[in-house]
Formats: sequence, C-alpha cells, structure tokens
Amino acid sequence: MQPARLGRLAVLDAHAFFVLEKFRDGNTPSEVAEATFIESLTAIEQFAALLYNSGFLQDTQLSATNNRKQEETLAVWLHVTNACNLRCNYCYISKTNEIMADDTARKSVDAIFRSALKQGFKHIMLKYAGGEASLQAESIFAIHDYAIDQARFHNIELDAHLLSNGVFLSQRMIEQLKKRKIAVSISLDGIGAAHDSQRSFSNGKGSFKFVDRTITRLLANEVTPHILVTVSQHNLAGLSDLMAYILQYNLSFSLSYYRDNECSPSSNNLQFSDAQMITTMQNVFAFIEQRLPRQSLLNSLIDKADLTHSHQQTCGVGRNYLVIDQHGGVAKCQADIKHTITTIDEDDPLQILKTDLTGIQNLPVEQKQGCQQCNWRNWCAGGCPLLTYRITGRYDIKSPNCNIYQALIPEALRLEALRLLAYEEPFIIHEVTEEHSLVL
Repeated sequence: MQPARLGRLAVLDAHAFFVLEKFRDGNTPSEVAEATFIESLTAIEQFAALLYNSGFLQDTQLSATNNRKQEETLAVWLHVTNACNLRCNYCYISKTNEIMADDTARKSVDAIFRSALKQGFKHIMLKYAGGEASLQAESIFAIHDYAIDQARFHNIELDAHLLSNGVFLSQRMIEQLKKRKIAVSISLDGIGAAHDSQRSFSNGKGSFKFVDRTITRLLANEVTPHILVTVSQHNLAGLSDLMAYILQYNLSFSLSYYRDNECSPSSNNLQFSDAQMITTMQNVFAFIEQRLPRQSLLNSLIDKADLTHSHQQTCGVGRNYLVIDQHGGVAKCQADIKHTITTIDEDDPLQILKTDLTGIQNLPVEQKQGCQQCNWRNWCAGGCPLLTYRITGRYDIKSPNCNIYQALIPEALRLEALRLLAYEEPFIIHEVTEEHSLVL
C-alpha cells in the first residue's frame, strides 16, 4: 500500500483489503457496512479509525499541507578534516592535510544553533565527517562537548554520528564515543576483495581486515555500528556475501549507488547498468528473504529511496541540512562541498541556503518531469538532484536511476510485508467466521 500521509506499510487479508477499497470512493462507514459482509457498524468504524491513524485514509477536508509533518531536525555535516588514510576509487574529496581549526569549530557550532533557533528546530543531528574524521578524534570530542553545552543552554536535543572508514578506532576512542553517545557509521563495501577493490590505502593494499577488526572491537564494546555501503560495478557480485555478514551481526545498513564525480579516476569501471543493478539486487532480496531480520529494511535497500514515509523531496538539501567545510564555508551537500554558498559568519546560514538559486535545487517531486504519474514518486522523490543535474543538466526531471527504482521498490515492499508476517502480531478487527474477518 502507499498511504499519502505517513508512508506506513501494512499487510491486509483479502477481506480487509476489500473493505479498504470501498472507502476509496468516499463512502461513509455506514455505506461501507452495507456493501460488505460485515454487518457490525462498530467494527467498520474501528477499522476506519485504524486505517486513518495509519495514514491509509485521509480527511478530504484537510489540505495536503496540513498533512505534512513539520521538519524538526536540523542535520549538519561537519567536515573536520580533508585528510584521509584511504584512497577510495569513488571518493569526491580532493585530499589535503587541512583540518578544521578549534575556533572555526566553535564558530560552526554557534552558527548551527543560531540557525536552529531562528528556524524553530527542536533537534540537531551532527555528522562528524571528512576525509577521515577519526584522524581528528580529540578535536571531535572538544567540539561535541561544546555542542552539548549549547544544546543544554538552548534546550535543543542533540545527537551525533561519527562517519568513519573504520581503518582504526582505538579502544580509548571507542570508550569516549560511547561516553558521549556518539553513534558510529562505518563504510564497508564487501567482504575481502570486494571491499578492497574500492577502498584501499594509498599504496594499493586493501583495508577490509582492518575494518573487520574495528567492527569486531565496536561490537565487543556494545557499540553497534551502522554500515554504509557504496555499490558500484566493482562490488555487485559480492553483495550477497556482504549481506550475510551484516545480517549475522544484526547491523543496520544503507546502500548508496556510485555517483560519478570529478575526483573519481575510474568512473567507466565503476558505473553499472540498470540491468546489472536490478538483477543483482533481486538476488540480494532473495537472499534476505531466506534470512529475514526483525528490523525493517525499508530505509536500507534502495539508494536514495526512503520507503519509511511519504515525502516530496529526496533529502534535506536546501531545507534542513547544512554542510560546513574545514574553513567554515557552508555548502548545500557534502558531494558538492567545493561549492560554498555562505559562511558560518552569517547570522542564519540555513536561510541563505534556502533562498539560494545558484547551487543544487532540491525541487519537490511534483515539479519533476516524468515523476508526476509515478506510483512511487512520494517514496523516491525523484532521486538525487545533484546526480540528475550532472547527467542531464536539469533539476526538474526524473532520476537517471528511475528504472532501477521502479523495478526494485515493489520488491522491497514485498520483502517488508514478509517480515511483518513473520514477526508482527496481526490486528484482528472483526471476526465472524474463519472465512470472514478483518485482519491488519
């Protein structure tokens, strides 16, 4: 199902689906009761209330804008260093030894809270990134401690993630991250050679064994990392092996597709075809189906398509997202970090990004050619705007990955339905006989 408001997924038995269809034409509960096998108006009303609260029914008197959840979180990418100990073949960062100075870091935090207060955000999510952010561990702890003080002073909730290549996180660093409740995301593109083909040291040696060691160390310290996977033609064949590793340790993960960029020296070798991606992911889905995890995978399996809720825009660019580089410049997207729009000296940097017409334009999906009639438009939102622009020269057109999304989204939803059937207790709204019931 594809509810317009909340984007939740439900599995209905045939009779419940039949009743839901009767509401499609605007029938009242009484009219639905007359047209179905359920004589109890109370049961129909209970079912309608559950459907409404789940987002499958709407009050037609309410405007669409009233149905949209207000943005409450300001997400910020803090580029604490441009240095890195790996040379991944798809990276979009031109490596240097530059780091974010302490005064720049504090001014960045001040700018973040100014924008959050002016824009009415109740929650801030900091992403400590680079380069390789773990190379600046002590600076991160100092930044975060200052951010904690500011959050308490301004009564704003604060969370944070460390984005790392996982090559080396010391025991002390893990303990300090855990103490500050900073979550950890680790890049892992495969097992053994599949990972090493994309993520190697400058001398060409692979990094998998080091990353595996770090993940093991994190788990031993009761820190469960989120796994970031970049999918290219190089590691397609090894995705099922990687999925076995992820499911074995019950790790959350997200798959992102390789994106061509000016720093990537081997784009022709990394780029996949639609058919390659679709076939590979269908095999991965079949693999997962035999090992269904308890946690939902709706926000994990398909690149930038977020299947957890209905939305008009792919990401937070130009809305609730800031990227702050090592010099204090502010950009819209980390993949376009060279294109700074303003600086942390601005009174409200986010507002400048919102009104800027020169950088990435994160248009609502309804404004994208080729998207308006698509059943899945409110879940993929037309794909990454930067990727679309680099390939087509336009922001107002569907994603180059559209065929992949359309092929895989229904299968991802089917996988989630199987997971719900396996682990979730059903709601039995009404039961007349074994053959006549409403089950959600």
